[in-house]
Amino acid sequence: MEESTAPTVTYGLRGRSFLVTGGSRGLGYAVTRLLAAEGASVAICGRDPDSLARAASALEGEFNARVVTGSVDVLALDELEDFAEEAGRALGGLDGLVANIGGKRGGGLLESTREDWQATWELNGGHAVRAIRSALGSFRPGSSVVLVSSISGWKPRFPAQYGAAKASEIYLAGALCQELAPYRVRVNTVSPGSILLPGKSWDRLRKRDPQTYAAYAERNPNGRLLNAEEVAQVIGFLLSPASEALNGAHIPVDGGQPQAGLGATPAQRADDAS
Repeated sequence: MEESTAPTVTYGLRGRSFLVTGGSRGLGYAVTRLLAAEGASVAICGRDPDSLARAASALEGEFNARVVTGSVDVLALDELEDFAEEAGRALGGLDGLVANIGGKRGGGLLESTREDWQATWELNGGHAVRAIRSALGSFRPGSSVVLVSSISGWKPRFPAQYGAAKASEIYLAGALCQELAPYRVRVNTVSPGSILLPGKSWDRLRKRDPQTYAAYAERNPNGRLLNAEEVAQVIGFLLSPASEALNGAHIPVDGGQPQAGLGATPAQRADDAS
């Protein structure tokens, strides 16, 4: 895979502060890196302390960025809330939030449990609601919230609990942008398509079965899967002053991908993180 490079687009975010959940790996790290390259301060959380430490070291070394980290399990009581409040205090206020953490539990309808569905909701829409509510007191007027949904939230796929949870984030943006208008806080959603991330399901398929991977990727109008930086650039725009006219919007960032999973088998779709 090609080595990623620092973003070249300027979004006007220098001196601003942002909270990114799941900001130490994958798409979250691509967003965090874009913000740091812009001269913004960032607060990032995730479950793995080592990953957080590596991300912070890289951002501080490359961009001299101010980075606040927190080891957070969003399914644990109050951990996310405490970190969101801590981030606001540490950075002297926030100019935006990217609710990036997501995931799923369980398989198909007959194989999944009530707990699987509850956990999947909490990992996606639930964590987004809690992060917004906890950060609200730290948001400066004009702040921007970006909810990271998925192509699965509007192009249905297996398993249903994941797509349903992601669809809820699309709805949340439309509803919360109205509720938070008095605070001058915007809320928008992006829905990425399948992303080629090192070590993740599509990358493993690419290495294990290049012919099958290529057949899936070529169904996209782009003829390939997305990379994380492409999605991060759209998120950077939504966090920027240039997007002030966008509020409550749902923006697919999928390269025209016709369906979630690119028509893969149920086993492959269940392993895909798009």
